[in-house]
Amino acid sequence: MEQLIFEKSRSGRKGYTLPQLDVEAKDVNSLLPDKLIRKNDANLPEISENEVARHFLRLSHLNYNIEMGLYPLGSCTMKYNPKVNELTSSLPGFSELHPLSDADYSQGALQVMYELGEALKEVTGLQGVTLQPAAGSQGELTGILMFRAYHKAHGNTKRTKILIPDAAHGTNPASAAIAGFQIVELKSNEQGRVDLDDLKSKIGDDIAGFMLTNPNTVGIFEKEILQINELVRGCGGLTYMDGANLNALLGIARPGDMGFDCVHINLHKTFSTPHGGGGPGSGPVCVSERLVPFLPIPQIEKNGDKFVMNIDKPQSIGKVHSFWGNFGMYTRAYTYIRMHGAEGLRKVSENAILNANYIRSLIKDNYKFPYQENGMHEFVLSADYQKELGVSAKDIAKRLLDYGFHAPTIYFPLIVHECMLIEPTETESVENLERFAEVMNLIAEEARTNPDLVTSAPLNTPIRRVDDALAARKLNIRWKSE
Repeated sequence: MEQLIFEKSRSGRKGYTLPQLDVEAKDVNSLLPDKLIRKNDANLPEISENEVARHFLRLSHLNYNIEMGLYPLGSCTMKYNPKVNELTSSLPGFSELHPLSDADYSQGALQVMYELGEALKEVTGLQGVTLQPAAGSQGELTGILMFRAYHKAHGNTKRTKILIPDAAHGTNPASAAIAGFQIVELKSNEQGRVDLDDLKSKIGDDIAGFMLTNPNTVGIFEKEILQINELVRGCGGLTYMDGANLNALLGIARPGDMGFDCVHINLHKTFSTPHGGGGPGSGPVCVSERLVPFLPIPQIEKNGDKFVMNIDKPQSIGKVHSFWGNFGMYTRAYTYIRMHGAEGLRKVSENAILNANYIRSLIKDNYKFPYQENGMHEFVLSADYQKELGVSAKDIAKRLLDYGFHAPTIYFPLIVHECMLIEPTETESVENLERFAEVMNLIAEEARTNPDLVTSAPLNTPIRRVDDALAARKLNIRWKSE
């Protein structure tokens, strides 16, 4: 059993040396109100430097990460993060620059931000950009707030509804609701796409906009996208593209050319900045010409050879992030884009699509596929065949851990029963793809011949399967000394 660092603590041990105080203790106490001064010891662990190092290194090895192996999380695009990104982002001129530095002393940083914005505009085919949002979800909210500002500026106060497909990411309805809109759900058809008849029945002069992921959350491209956008625009609404799946479109198709007014981009997904653990993320938003006046301020502009931050935007929705956004993510994404170039970015998407469909072809005989056509960069399967044997999608995900793979997304989107959503990304070798498919097929065989083995998984992890419901209801993560 792995001990907590508190349990390894022994009185008198330490792994640090602090300088001697250059002020009297009584002077320190006078700086703070008495109620803020600790009366008892903090009960922090006492442990030597080498044991601290060993403890956290051991814990790091217990955590699965993208440098250990395939991370097939659908819609999350967990690709390898090139080390050169870390090199450029750690350059002193970037890493040590204070966010309140005057523009005259920040020209290099402003140039990176400006040129990154221009590249994202080119990738999306749109005319305006803000880098501020700190995540895709905040990018969504930023976009929908601009929708609201646009309609208000045009006197369209009765446009109170946002159309969202039943397969959408949960952040879509959440963002629209936070922005003050009502949610109108659209059905998916048998091909996994938006049901056009349902869309037509819900179009009206109370529609503010439509939020759609393309490729959608089952990994299929919305072939009727031009017609969809014409219908929404025809009733006076705006169209928003959730850019979570942009990794399938680089250099192939652009949201602006499809008729979208707004799209957020997950830099941490599409452009290989670090991902997971709650951040830091980055969710820039690109917009069509008619939404440009409402972009957050400041806008970074180029005047001759100088870069400036323009706040003179009277219709702007204001700032959406402290300072100017997560700058370290900008330098990483900028490096990735510049090193790939236009041709390289297209290959990113082509290989992501090829890898996903290769895995699909290798496991198609052992799993149920609700949609028959090949997808793009990700695909969904159903564990219904295994469910008939008493083995669920969750059991399969747990069993994958025993074979050294991170589990894919399960039970999303909700429109697919016993759903597993798999995205291998473009950074995996053919050997890794084939090994993953081999293990998926092996687990399907285990479900047929020894289902108890699968339902009792994982067997090889430091902690076996826990009661998720009980853990959620009675969460206890605080250690107390005996």
